[in-house]
Amino acid sequence: MSSKDKKLVTIIVEGTPHEWPKEDISYAEVVTLEVPNYNPQNPQATYSITYVRGQGHKPEGILTPGSSVKVKEGMVFNVTETGQS
Repeated sequence: MSSKDKKLVTIIVEGTPHEWPKEDISYAEVVTLEVPNYNPQNPQATYSITYVRGQGHKPEGILTPGSSVKVKEGMVFNVTETGQS
């Protein structure tokens, strides 16, 4: 299956819908959708990500730096800045 055949799913990040072409989404990808200038090498800003309406046995949870989660149509992500000021 080529990448153009992949189905897009719509995920919601902080109330904004985004079409997402992949099966998984990483912590950094979710943060970047909410904070376009996010730089994972910048220790000044860290984020807490929670999600609901996810896949199968793990419909809700927390996404941590370096981790990823399978996406599903209508999945909702909340991104909160937790870094030092």
